[in-house]
Amino acid sequence: MAAEGRLAGRRVLVTGASGIGLAVARRCLDEGARVFVADRDAGRVDALRAELPDVVGAAGDLADEADAGDVVQRALAALGGLDVLVNVAGLSGRRYGDGPVHEATPAGWDAVMRNNARSTFLVCHFALPPMLAQRRGAIVNTSSVLASAPNASHFATHAYAASKGAIDALTRSMAAFYARDGVRVNAVAPGLIATPMSARAQGDPAIVAYLRERQPLTGAPGEPGDVADAILYLASDEARFVTGTVLEVAGGWSVAG
Repeated sequence: MAAEGRLAGRRVLVTGASGIGLAVARRCLDEGARVFVADRDAGRVDALRAELPDVVGAAGDLADEADAGDVVQRALAALGGLDVLVNVAGLSGRRYGDGPVHEATPAGWDAVMRNNARSTFLVCHFALPPMLAQRRGAIVNTSSVLASAPNASHFATHAYAASKGAIDALTRSMAAFYARDGVRVNAVAPGLIATPMSARAQGDPAIVAYLRERQPLTGAPGEPGDVADAILYLASDEARFVTGTVLEVAGGWSVAG
């Protein structure tokens, strides 16, 4: 862990222990933060800690009220407080029954909304009191370009898009409410990123070809580090005058022709 850096001495809770979450934990450590990582999968937490032994971690179902509260309390105890919350944990619900509305199942809708929108709400709910008490904090949520720039051919998972739209609205509403308390709330909206969650899309030749036009900066999936760098900016004092924004990190997705 660096003695100095853009997050020197900051206490950071990251939800999600693989893909973008792993990249965020690594960046935060490199910039001098103390980091606690939570994930519903204990194996992913163990794997991250094996790679980043300075990280403290715990497993819990972040969409469950008791588990989410317990995870935040364990993070507070381990870190001695909380300065930054980064909500990455979530899922793509196709295997649960997500899809176009006329085909999607109610169970698929519930699974996606629970694990994306509800988990983000619950972790924020429990993390805010210590931030409000110290009148300082930064929260970064994870949305998706599909919340505002959908694609009918390859990414018709409507519950997923709705869950990310809910996160956008939550982010802006929280930013407006908590600004006077010194707590900044922003979000990132990734495009298709090379993570375990997007393995299906990465292996689909039609989607790979589509990305050449839709993510024209590289013509390929982004890297987890691309998103982690944007999150690092929003979490740091470099963004001290930034709140209520949803920062697209998508290689030009929403402006591509």
